[in-house]
Amino acid sequence: MNKSLSTCAAALALAAIFSTGPASAQPGQKFPVIPLTAGMHVIKAEVVATEAERQQGLMFRESMAQNEGMIFLFGAPAGVCMWMKNTLIPLSVAFIDDNGKIVNIENMKPHSLESHCSKKPVRYALEMNEGWFKQKNIKPGSTIDGLPKGR
Repeated sequence: MNKSLSTCAAALALAAIFSTGPASAQPGQKFPVIPLTAGMHVIKAEVVATEAERQQGLMFRESMAQNEGMIFLFGAPAGVCMWMKNTLIPLSVAFIDDNGKIVNIENMKPHSLESHCSKKPVRYALEMNEGWFKQKNIKPGSTIDGLPKGR
């Protein structure tokens, strides 16, 4: 009896070791939310900061509420491109510089592998439902407030 308990305990320990490791995002997973503002508009933005979280993004989501979005944090300003692999909803992405100023906004179609890139190095990318920025009259040069500062 003791031998089988210790064998079982060893098997459980090995299973725990192999099932842990780097945390990876799950399809449709929700991420922590912070409030951002674009003028008088409040955005409930999910925050993705790690490579795995950024790769997951909004994949497999079937919908997103009107003033919800996702903010992608990059460690330092860089040329950034986004695509829509496994993304089910049409999105608009605003590429945002270190000071919170929108550099450019691109519309992205579901399931597209087309790259949509920032026109200059940015620290952030904010994805919203397609057309959200246009509906709110938010354009390149507008500022997004409440962005987390770089690490």
